[in-house]
Amino acid sequence: MICLALFLGISFSCPGQIADSTYLSEIKVELQKKWPENRTINLVFHGHSVPSGYFATPEVRTLDAYPHLVLKRLKERYPYAVINVITTSIGGENSLQGAKRFKSDVLTHKPDVLFLDYALNDRSIGLEVSKEAMEIMINAALDENIPVILLTPSPDMRVDMVTKGNELEQFSEMLITLAAGYQIGLVDSFGQFKTHLLSGFDLKDFMSQVNHPNEKGHKLIAEEIMKYFE
Repeated sequence: MICLALFLGISFSCPGQIADSTYLSEIKVELQKKWPENRTINLVFHGHSVPSGYFATPEVRTLDAYPHLVLKRLKERYPYAVINVITTSIGGENSLQGAKRFKSDVLTHKPDVLFLDYALNDRSIGLEVSKEAMEIMINAALDENIPVILLTPSPDMRVDMVTKGNELEQFSEMLITLAAGYQIGLVDSFGQFKTHLLSGFDLKDFMSQVNHPNEKGHKLIAEEIMKYFE
């Protein structure tokens, strides 16, 4: 839901709550339908190299990346559903670049659910520019009644994720605030990895290189996404 302040063009988020597991209730109904009542459900993942499936660059392991791990889990849960997983992500891209091609590359696929994962790369453009670009995409999707789910950043081993105020945490907090303000979905990848670190796990066990998760790391993200489909 977008509040009056946003309608009037004022650039700040209104008080609200992050969407819970009921956010995709209508989509979950569609996923349970059988032929001939069912239809194709399009899940679009827009972002950078992580949803694109880059592991140890230049290797791209599409089927082991979280968009397709989600597809596999969804097909186990919804065996009658026809589901397209569409990745419009580009390795090395930030949200400012993603917003510029949003209409032509994303909305043309008519997403039933849109996932946005840019925070890891948005460190290069800063919090304010990132927030503005994310809001452009969020508003464009909501104008088309497309549910949006934001993803907080996955790890970069050069950043100490448990140190308060680190740059990944800053972007995570910005996205949490956006999700609450727009009352849309949030997958807290950052929070999930940080919890594992605080529990004694070694971050290297979840990474294929310094800034790309391995399959184990992608599974953590996929598990968080699946909470919206259960």
